[in-house]
Order: sequence, then C-alpha cells, then structure tokens
Amino acid sequence: MPAGTVTIDDIQAAAARLAGQVQCTPCLHSRTLSQLCGCEVYLKFENHQFTASFKERGALNTMAQLRPEERARGVLAVSAGNHAQGVAYHAQRMGVPATIVMPRFAPAVKVENTRRFGAEVVLHGDTFDEARLHGLALAGQRTLTVVHPYDDAAVIAGQGTIALEMLAQVPQLDTLIVPIGGGGLLSGMSVAAHALRPGLELYGVQTERFAAVWNALHDGQRETGQVTVADGIAVKAPGELTLPLLRQHLRDVLLVAEDEIEQAILLLLEIEKTVVEGAGAVGLAALCHYRERFAGRHVGLVLSGGNIEPLVLAEIIERGMVKSRRLVRLRFDVRDVPGTLAEVATALGRLDANIDQVQHQRAFSSLSLERAQVEVVVHTRGEPHVRRMLQALRDQGYRVELVD
Repeated sequence: MPAGTVTIDDIQAAAARLAGQVQCTPCLHSRTLSQLCGCEVYLKFENHQFTASFKERGALNTMAQLRPEERARGVLAVSAGNHAQGVAYHAQRMGVPATIVMPRFAPAVKVENTRRFGAEVVLHGDTFDEARLHGLALAGQRTLTVVHPYDDAAVIAGQGTIALEMLAQVPQLDTLIVPIGGGGLLSGMSVAAHALRPGLELYGVQTERFAAVWNALHDGQRETGQVTVADGIAVKAPGELTLPLLRQHLRDVLLVAEDEIEQAILLLLEIEKTVVEGAGAVGLAALCHYRERFAGRHVGLVLSGGNIEPLVLAEIIERGMVKSRRLVRLRFDVRDVPGTLAEVATALGRLDANIDQVQHQRAFSSLSLERAQVEVVVHTRGEPHVRRMLQALRDQGYRVELVD
C-alpha cells in the first residue's frame, strides 16, 4: 500500500475505532522541565496505557479491521517487547489467538507480560532480524495474519491518534519531539499534525547507536547494531511506508547519546515521578541537548513507553547518583590501629554522610606496614556537600581523596 494512502481521514477513523478501547492519556505541562529547558514542555504520558506503551493503538486499529476468518485463524507479531504486549493484550480481549515471536535477548519483563496476556510466545534468534524471518515463515505455515510493528498503514494510522489527542489537549503546541525506531509512531503523528496544524514543527529522535532514519535523511553512514538502553527504537532500517512520510513532514532528526538518555530517564523519575524506558526518554534527552533550538517554544514530548527492566532502572539510578556526586567513593590512608575504622565512620556521620559500603585493605596496597587503606562509599547531598566534607576531613588531619 503506498505511503500516501495514510491520510488524516484514516487517522480520524482509527480514533473512532479506538475510543473507549485504549486510554486517552494525559498531556500535562511540566513547570520544572520547562524551567530547565528554557521552553514550555508538555508530556504525553503514553506509559499510562494498560501495557505501558503507545503500541496498543496501532495493534488494535489493525486487528479491529480483520475479517472474521482472519480473526478465527489468529494473528502473529514479531517484537522485542512493546508491540508484542499490545497485540497480545487486545487479541485476548477480542478472543483472537495470538502468536508472538521475540528474539532471545528480549527483556524478561516484556516476555513475561506478553505470556500473561495469553499469547503463545516463541523465542527465536539472537537478533530482531532473525526473529522476524522466523516469524514470517511461521505465519505462512499457520496462515496467520501478521501485525507489523510499524510498516503498515493501519498501524501508522493508529499511532497517529496520539497527535489528534495532543493538539486537542494543548492547542498552543508548535513543536513535537518524538522517538523514531521503524517510524510508525512519528509518521502517523506527522500526517495528523500537519493536516490540522500545517506550521507545526516535527522532530524525530534516535540514539546515536541506531541512526537509520538520520542516515537516510542526511545521507549519513553511521553504523548501527550496537546495544542501547533505548531498545524500543533499536531498529536497523525504517519502514518502506514510513520513510517517505518522514521525509515529507520532518523538520529534522536529532541524535542523542546513551548517557543523555540515562539522564533523561532519571529526570523524569525524579521530577515527574514517572517511569519510562529508554525509548520513551529520548525526546527529553534531545530537548536537553539542543535546548537553544527550542528556546521559547511550546514543545510536546511523547513518553512512548514505560517497560524497563527493574535492574536496568536500578543501575541507571545508581549511575546517575554517581554523576551528580550524591554517591561518592572516598579513599582514606589511616594508621592501622584498633578503633581507626570506627573513628572514620564517626567523622563521616558528623558530616551527614551516610555510609553505603566499606572496604578495609591492608595487603593489596602500597602503603607501609603501619598504615591501612579504607575505601568508603557514601551518600551525600551533592557536589557542594562533597567539597565541604573533604575540606572538613582534611582539617581534622585525615588523608583522604575522592575516587572517580
């Protein structure tokens, strides 16, 4: 089906099909992020969908149009996670058998959620492409209807309903910043936004490690295929339907680094008290990185999903605390006599540093025999607190250094 067949009428028809079946998620102004970024920031909380991702929209719009015989045979989707859950959940609601093929590396939380919705989950291949080839072969063998994660007109139209909601909720929006994987989300939103608001500027965001659409629009040669915290947009090539729409409507594609994505996840957690996965945080990461470009504008960001592994989130939080100096490692050179470790702990406590870890070392150091090395990981209140603490410890006669 040519890309030009995805129109505002298709998207409005999709909105009618989805009404009452998916959440009309809130789009809220963030006063704090607006102050940090120098523009008015509005967040579309698609992580509030039942499966914690916008992918439900396109999946349901596709399955709602299946013929009775197609529903009876069932559907198949290939996905690393969010599309899988969207298809499985609505297939269960509609009484449609669902088979989901996922690569073996798919996050465990997404695999288990998909199984919980009653789908048959097939884990195959070490890459998405290997899973996709296996899924297409399986669909042919079982005569199942394939629900594509992005390169399908009905899927594109379903995702485009987000723009309809955002422009109705926040009429003053003049800019949208949206993550790009295969392009289904942003291509659908771009059709809707430019039909209703021709002057609105649209920007896509990709991670530097998966810059396929950036390459296509900039004639670039960036390599793709590495591991990224934004696994939801780790797609090596855009869709045949989506790319022409992106070329037609986008102002630009912006790239962000892994540490910027991690910082955006942490900002959203701390400021907005909301959990997003890496793909859902790239819009904020781009806004923070390119803040001069968006100064004074009314910017809408799509928090596209919230399915992140708890252990990954915990590591991001800890790494963020290290970067902000709220978690630091101190190395003391002390006399090796009874009571010294207790004295160090007492001194830190008096300076309001909360001890997290202690390592007392004699053998594995270059210190003389009468001395010992103590490494202490402590919670602090940030950089100024750390500076005051180090100065106070040195004033008390301690030999102490900050270990990066």
